[in-house]
Amino acid sequence: MVKEKLFIFDLDGTLYEGTDHFDYYAKRLLLDVPKESHEAYWKDYERMKAGEHPVSIGKAYDSKNDAILTVDPMTLTVVEAVDWEGNSLKDVEEQYGEQQIQFDFKNVIAIGDGWWLPCACAIHYGVKECYPRYVETKDYMSSDAFELEKIPGLAPFLKNLKDQATVVLLTNSDEDDVARLLRELELTGLFHEVVTSAQKPTKTKHYFEELVKKYNVEGNQVVSIGDNFINEIAPALLMGMKAVYISDHAKVADHHDLMQVKNMTEWMEQMKPLFK
Repeated sequence: MVKEKLFIFDLDGTLYEGTDHFDYYAKRLLLDVPKESHEAYWKDYERMKAGEHPVSIGKAYDSKNDAILTVDPMTLTVVEAVDWEGNSLKDVEEQYGEQQIQFDFKNVIAIGDGWWLPCACAIHYGVKECYPRYVETKDYMSSDAFELEKIPGLAPFLKNLKDQATVVLLTNSDEDDVARLLRELELTGLFHEVVTSAQKPTKTKHYFEELVKKYNVEGNQVVSIGDNFINEIAPALLMGMKAVYISDHAKVADHHDLMQVKNMTEWMEQMKPLFK
């Protein structure tokens, strides 16, 4: 039997796979980059994906100072600041001090997943607003031209889990987008509750606290599952919850309540014995 009582799932990058939509988003943003910077923008974006650029998943981007921040994943404090070429920015580092970093989606951006690589790159090259191109990409993802990469066996897995525990979806996507994605993924009706437009990581703790209170569970009876360490994993661990981090990148942190897996399929395989 499953001993945990509440499972909180992310949606994008967690309950479906593939990265083609990130490249599409990058190409749409390219239209807003000054023409003289097109080549540099795309070269930097490709380096980011390959892990060869200071901007990488797990870091943060300070758009005001054009600085890349290395953040301690467990304390959410800045441990290093560098410029676009990787040179140290001690003055920016000192501005943050020992205080927990506050993300706001515009001035200080958490680069928690593939959506934020092209956005940070575009801002560096002069783009003022990324959101309209994000909306275009979401529209593309709802068209016949795009096909979601479904995770085999996910629907029956969630059904089994729902029979034994409370299963919640907590996502930054808006209500209409979530409803469409769940229909396409054939996951409609497999969650006790769906929370949309969650504004993670800014409001992650708020929603976690609400869900713990609503379902009357202890922190160690809750599992947060997601592909964005800053959005879903670090807040859970800091609140005494358990977490499953879905990422094929290098291990981010060691923690007794943390499990890192390459994809949902790997975690589902590990959970199978509990359903027998």
